[in-house]
Amino acid sequence: MITRDYSILRVGFGTPSDNTQMVKDAAARLDAMQNAGELSGGGLLKINGPASLPVAMFLGHRLSQLYEAIACFDPKMNKYVIAISRSSNPSYAVGNVID
Repeated sequence: MITRDYSILRVGFGTPSDNTQMVKDAAARLDAMQNAGELSGGGLLKINGPASLPVAMFLGHRLSQLYEAIACFDPKMNKYVIAISRSSNPSYAVGNVID
């Protein structure tokens, strides 16, 4: 399950399956979202929700081609941590914490 809520990409587990299928499902969903104009790229994208490591790696790689910075939600801090950045904006430095 992948949905877009303004600046937040919400991810989660749908039907139980193995990682080979989950990565394929994530790729198909991102393709559909991009074709629908839901992933047009830009500065910062926040990701929130549970994902397996292979799906998280796929999302990071694929979305970093569209967005300057990717932040992941840390539930312990109740904030987002910049995990990927190719931005010159100092606020988007890797490891920075944002709301």
